[in-house]
Amino acid sequence: MLARARSRAAAAGGAPVSQTLAIDGRPLGRRAQQTRRRLLDATYELLETHGIRDVRVVEVARKVGTSPATFYQYFRDVDEAVLVLADELEEEIEPIAGLLDTPWNGKGGLESARALVDGYFRFWDEHRAVMRVRNLAADEGDRRFRDVRNRTLGQVTDRIARSVAENQDAGRVPLEITPYSAAAAMVSMLERMASYHFDLEPRGVTRADLVETTARILHHTVTGRKT
Repeated sequence: MLARARSRAAAAGGAPVSQTLAIDGRPLGRRAQQTRRRLLDATYELLETHGIRDVRVVEVARKVGTSPATFYQYFRDVDEAVLVLADELEEEIEPIAGLLDTPWNGKGGLESARALVDGYFRFWDEHRAVMRVRNLAADEGDRRFRDVRNRTLGQVTDRIARSVAENQDAGRVPLEITPYSAAAAMVSMLERMASYHFDLEPRGVTRADLVETTARILHHTVTGRKT
């Protein structure tokens, strides 16, 4: 919950949040930021046990001990609050994506791939409620959620594409592979495996099995090397 922790720290008196505004465009003071943060956290908690269509503004407000009118000072509806939560996750994916900044051709390449896949699974497990809503809204055509998803996933996709292209230039990856297509396929695989790895456990597939298999597929695609 790194992004949420940072936002809470800012609201509690740390560095100001430059993009934190009220609905009418006014910059929020420290106390208002704290209220906004509590509303976001309450929305997050309700999403863990409810679908987004079942989360009501009155429930969010009640959980914080305030009124719906206060909620509407900061968000137009529950969807907008969830959009903020999804947007906060963008910075949290950065350390995971950063594992691709060091070439994977060396001895520790496969271990880096494992760390990336394991980190991605953990990221999904920690933020499953928001990620689920983000993807559903994006798939249903909500441009706001699609843009947030593209920005977040783009950090991983762009790096994979760059690494594939570099290895292709070095003759390790076949020329028939289009780097960005390969990267998009790998990120789709990561998203899918992370989103439903629990569903595979009844079939005898452990989380460790999925991490290892996914990491080896990713490593081979990026480097062209057999593992």
